[in-house]
Amino acid sequence: MDSTETATFDLPLPARNFASMRKVLLLVLGASIVIPVACLCIYGYYDHQRRFADARELTERLTRVADEHALKVIDLNQQLETRIVDLLGDSDDALIKSREAELHRTLDDMSGTLAQIAAISVFGEKGALLANSRWYPAPAISIEDRDDFQSARAVAPVTYFSLPLRGKVARSDVFTTTMGRIGRNGKFLGVVSIALKRDYLTDFYRELAAGDKAVVIGLYRRDGNILARFPAAMESRQPATNTPFTAAFRNNELYGSMRLRSTVDHVDRLLAFRRVGDYPLYVSTGYAASAVLARWRNHLALVATIALVPCIAVWLLILFSIRRLNAEQAAWERWQAEVATRLSVEASSRQLRRMGALGNLVANVAHDFNNLLMVVGSNMELARHKRFNDVESEVLAVERATAGAESLARRLMSVARKQPLKRELVDPADWLRSVLDLVKKSVHPSVAVTLELSPDLWRVMADRVELEIALVNVAVNASDAMPHGGRVLIRCQNARVRGAETDIPDGEYVLVSITDNGEGMTEQVQRRAFEPLFTTKQRGAGTGLGLTQVLAACEQAGGTARITSVAGSGTTVRLYLPRHHGPAPKESKAYVPPDVETPPIVPVSDEEDEPLRGTSVLLVEDNADVAAGVTAVLEVLGCAVHHEESADAAFALLGEGYGFDLVLSDVQMPGRMNGIDLAEQIMSRLPSQKLVLMTGYADELERAKHLGVPILAKPFDMDDLLDLIAPGVPH
Repeated sequence: MDSTETATFDLPLPARNFASMRKVLLLVLGASIVIPVACLCIYGYYDHQRRFADARELTERLTRVADEHALKVIDLNQQLETRIVDLLGDSDDALIKSREAELHRTLDDMSGTLAQIAAISVFGEKGALLANSRWYPAPAISIEDRDDFQSARAVAPVTYFSLPLRGKVARSDVFTTTMGRIGRNGKFLGVVSIALKRDYLTDFYRELAAGDKAVVIGLYRRDGNILARFPAAMESRQPATNTPFTAAFRNNELYGSMRLRSTVDHVDRLLAFRRVGDYPLYVSTGYAASAVLARWRNHLALVATIALVPCIAVWLLILFSIRRLNAEQAAWERWQAEVATRLSVEASSRQLRRMGALGNLVANVAHDFNNLLMVVGSNMELARHKRFNDVESEVLAVERATAGAESLARRLMSVARKQPLKRELVDPADWLRSVLDLVKKSVHPSVAVTLELSPDLWRVMADRVELEIALVNVAVNASDAMPHGGRVLIRCQNARVRGAETDIPDGEYVLVSITDNGEGMTEQVQRRAFEPLFTTKQRGAGTGLGLTQVLAACEQAGGTARITSVAGSGTTVRLYLPRHHGPAPKESKAYVPPDVETPPIVPVSDEEDEPLRGTSVLLVEDNADVAAGVTAVLEVLGCAVHHEESADAAFALLGEGYGFDLVLSDVQMPGRMNGIDLAEQIMSRLPSQKLVLMTGYADELERAKHLGVPILAKPFDMDDLLDLIAPGVPH
């Protein structure tokens, strides 16, 4: 029994002391009689203090949120303006106008996904509009006489924040952030202006207020002018310049709180304000004191009403509670018995699942090994028929099958954590570049694979081969999720992880992310993706070891792996590999044996027999190596072989009227039909057609026998196949 199961059975059932609860109920009865009035007074006092404290805390919290939001928006604007100024350089009006199309596209790309930006504009030395993100060609507009242009020219290159205005270009209610352009010679060249939508800020403040009508949130200039406010104030009513609120702005106070009567709507409010970074802007949140008092009075009145009859209420509550306690005690005892029964059933279920998983593993491994042995046997049979002359292709096929067997064994050992590791210092950038071609060959040709590497990647200590297999496994899964083509992006970067923010241990990692835009996973599949033997592919198309090997490879390197996916939108697999801080390990020189000359194979010239000359065979086999070996042997025997990779394709070929002396089909194949389904269709529609099945699954052997169809168990001898095709033929 593993640790998880042990923890499940050792978990004690929680205890309940019903007698103690009855005593508590009696104590409550006595307290409700003795001190109801005192409790009401104390509660009222502390509730009053708490509600005002909560209101102050709410204003400070909303102010911090609004400050962070405004800082991000303004910082982004500052970065965009700086980029545009750097892009323009010392270009004069004529040069900028000649590049208007290019600049329009650039500005449009910059503002396209930013909801807060109404327009980005470039104005010339005299205030003429030269380029705009929304319009091309730019309309003939000049802002030479506008306050933001004149002020930006005066403070250039410092950013100037305008009063609210109706944008000539954006045609919306905006305020602008304007940065003047100064040439190398100190000459004023014009301005870059970004119009920010006031509605964007007020909508955000509306969401922050969450429907509370007592909340007021605003963005102010240092001089006290309102840039954005929720709820909106009358434009003609601006805060007075002699209030403590505006005085704090003039004194450059970073943050603060106070209580005062607003000069905008004359409401007594609790106020909190914060300066937006180093900009001459402030955000402020106010909460109406009358709303706090009204809620406190209403709540206290409700409590006082309830307290008028405390004894009656408590007595009824105690009687009801005692009845509920008795019922709960009976239910508790029944629940304990049910829990014990459920734990026993779950233990039996886990044992059954374990045995089922073991059976699936044995069946899948046996099937794959049978196919590999089939390749070895058929090619060795072919070599014997050739008297071991000119057998290079057969030997290569045997070598490929052997390599496949080694790979399958390695995957099983890796999943079981028993694969011997060769840990070495790995440069992620060099490693990913070296395996990129292998990844591209592993996916479907219609899938594009791209690689993005961050600079100065840390090195890791890991087994290169295990990482390579893991990367290929993820890429193959991504390719299978994109049957009609798509894109796989491999991105590598350094990452510092803090445990408080994620379930991954604290530390420095090299993060390899593999993202596809395929079918994605459901939440249920995503939870089980790393389970051994779990697969969503069709039976026979996958063993369920791929992602398990990925997790095992990362954990053996000291890291881990995670999956995020959205059904229909794609999947991202993240490999976390710990950064290696120590020195590189010393490499040991491996012994290289001296070259041994292999004696040449003396060709034997002998006429090969073709006992099945003229026999046509339809071979249905999805494994390319198995099909190649069987085809070669049948052709040596004189057969004309036509190969199909699926039962669906073979059935369609027979349906078109093509005839064969023999149909030789594997049973387990991907697609709508398997070999047994194909046999049933042939027996019902072409009863005279000779048919032989082959498989490595014992349960399929039994099903095929019920059909009365000859069947060969993989791996089989080619003499057995010859006996089925042409009994009595010497071989």
